[in-house]
Amino acid sequence: MSSFWKSLPRPFFVLAPMEAVTDVVFRHVVEKAGRPDVYFTEFTNATGWLHAGDRAIGGRLIKTPDENPIVAQLWGADPVAMKQLAAHCKTLGYDGIDINMGCPDQSAVKAGGGAGMIRTPELAYAMIAAAKESGLPVSVKTRLGYSFVDEWKEWLAGLLQQDIEVLTIHLRTKKEMSKVPAHFELIPEIRALRDEIAPHTLLVINGDVRDRAHGLEFVEKYGVDGVMIGRGIFANPFAFAHENPQRVAASGEAPTSEEISDFSEEGADFSTGPARSDLRSEAYDGSGNDAAAKKMALLSLLYYHLDQFDYYQPQMGRPFETLKRFFKIYIRDFDGASELRDRLMHTKSTDEVRAILIDIA
Repeated sequence: MSSFWKSLPRPFFVLAPMEAVTDVVFRHVVEKAGRPDVYFTEFTNATGWLHAGDRAIGGRLIKTPDENPIVAQLWGADPVAMKQLAAHCKTLGYDGIDINMGCPDQSAVKAGGGAGMIRTPELAYAMIAAAKESGLPVSVKTRLGYSFVDEWKEWLAGLLQQDIEVLTIHLRTKKEMSKVPAHFELIPEIRALRDEIAPHTLLVINGDVRDRAHGLEFVEKYGVDGVMIGRGIFANPFAFAHENPQRVAASGEAPTSEEISDFSEEGADFSTGPARSDLRSEAYDGSGNDAAAKKMALLSLLYYHLDQFDYYQPQMGRPFETLKRFFKIYIRDFDGASELRDRLMHTKSTDEVRAILIDIA
């Protein structure tokens, strides 16, 4: 079986799967700001899809040909459902399957999926085997453990023995959520374990990585194969940009889990979205250190997000209200930002948002 993972540059950078965030709309926004090497979808419940079909997954598997390589992240606790949905993803043109074994959301855990897999390793191995029957490369995203950090060695060793393509580790436990600093100090031991058990499995780190430059520091220090960025994209939508290191949206840390409670970390192809915002985006790319440049770069990106939402909404079927959770990414760190966000939160359509923005552009 050929695997796109083996042909990626080293190190490679991955957009993390985030529920209600990394849909086809926001992935195109990220691509406009700075393209990652690999895209992940939101996570899709295999059992729900098996019993109710596409209406159960709310457009989570809609993608476009320009998003490649792209990995479908799936979750659940039923190997039969995993096998069938993974096979379906292959027919949709996905490049790989990733199994979510780290989401701390309590509903996922109660259903036996996400971080609940850490407590049922044999079932986790069965899920991996089921996904492999699709013929696509299979990877796993997980955490160090369920309750205690010292669970990592037994849990990760078991996963590495399953001959997976990539192991992505969010360097916290399920219990820790994102409330403590990531345990980067464990990377040397984790890498040694990987080298001993499965040197062919690529190792990706996740947790508290701000942007590409920050990720490169960890690569140089620890020698991992790749870096996954999740919450960092909220503080800096240009986090993946290769060039122009001054293309930073705004200063400040990424929001905490509580501040982004709507975001949880963790179809047929359609044509690429509309072009009417392209000139607006290209006209101001965010270069320069002055506040005005940063503000205009963020507003340009918000315009693009609005256009993408309008284009894909008929296929996605998601209400306008779901768009409001993104406003905090673009409207921040300038005088009047809080008041502007408040006005935008009271809008009822993308046209109303544009009408407000045009007055400040």
